[in-house]
Amino acid sequence: MIQTIIDLLNEARLKELEAVNQYMIHHDELENRNFHKLASQIKEIAMVGMKHAEKLTERILFLKGEPFLEPPRAPQAGQEMPDMLATDIAFETQTIKMYTEAATICAYEKDQHSKELFEELLSDEEGHLNCLKDIKYYVDRLGAAYIATLTGK
Repeated sequence: MIQTIIDLLNEARLKELEAVNQYMIHHDELENRNFHKLASQIKEIAMVGMKHAEKLTERILFLKGEPFLEPPRAPQAGQEMPDMLATDIAFETQTIKMYTEAATICAYEKDQHSKELFEELLSDEEGHLNCLKDIKYYVDRLGAAYIATLTGK
């Protein structure tokens, strides 16, 4: 049913907007703490999220649906770097699970274009997750020595 697909697209769009808010809060906090290199990486992920939200909106409108107007949930602020990374890793993990299930449902509903859109977004999310896990691994293992490499431009 087309409404099922529109609902999935809207849920994903909301998830992307929540991610953008979360990542931009983390970007701002990291910039303020002079962790410019990590802040830049986080901002890049946020920008990809904006592009994802745009693609999802375009697909919703193409299917004659209405994009949800509810605001995304409020981001977490004031976290230390390891907690920021854990929050972002959990968010990406949830998103990957959701997009995998959405692609499967789209295939079942015979909406190949929406399925391919979810698979494209899924690929980006897996890349984000790997990047964040790598950073967390080094922060956890090397601590202050690695964190020091994240300063500067």
